[in-house]
Parts: sequence; structure tokens; C-alpha cells
Amino acid sequence: MAVTVLRRAVAETLDGKMSLSTNLPWSLANPKWASEINPILALPILKGNQIDSIVLVANKPSAINHKLQRLPQGWFLVDNKASATIWRAAAYTTTTITLEASANTTISIWVY
Repeated sequence: MAVTVLRRAVAETLDGKMSLSTNLPWSLANPKWASEINPILALPILKGNQIDSIVLVANKPSAINHKLQRLPQGWFLVDNKASATIWRAAAYTTTTITLEASANTTISIWVY
């Protein structure tokens, strides 16, 4: 009973975004959940790092250690303390991402 209620609550919470039936026997639910959820968990964007308090000086490239131990696939700005445009100033390496800003600022980024 509790497992059925839990499955129904999860299915309702997901609001139809997955095709997992609320009537699926538990022995079949585990593999079904894995086939639905594992592709989402494997997305590169989820295997990233947030880097906070990066100080950028206007028009001066800054190399930032991203700690991914691989080439990043991308990055996005999480916070910007000033009205500055931020851009990638050099190719990615397995250890750093190089950013530059149009004005002095302190930023946070998510790199993945």
C-alpha cells in the first residue's frame, strides 16, 4: 500500500513529464525509473562546478581553475556584481577557463 501511494505521489508530482504508470508493479518500476531518469542524470550540465567570488579586471583575461579535470562543455553566469559583459577569452583547457569582462566585477559561474 505505501509503495503504491509513493509511486502515485511521484507520478503526480512529475505531472506527466515521465511515462511511469502509477499501477506499475515495483519489480518493473525500478528498471523503468532508471530508463527514464538515468539519461537526465547523465546530462553534462549536471556534472559541473559553481565557482564563486571570481574577481575580473576590465579588459584583462583571467584564467580560472574549473576543477573538472576534463575539457568543459560550457559555462554560464550565475551572478554578476556589476554592469559588465563577460566573455570567454581563450580556448578551454583541462584545468582552466579564461574569461574577460568589459568592466571591473565579481562574478559566480557554473562550468560544466
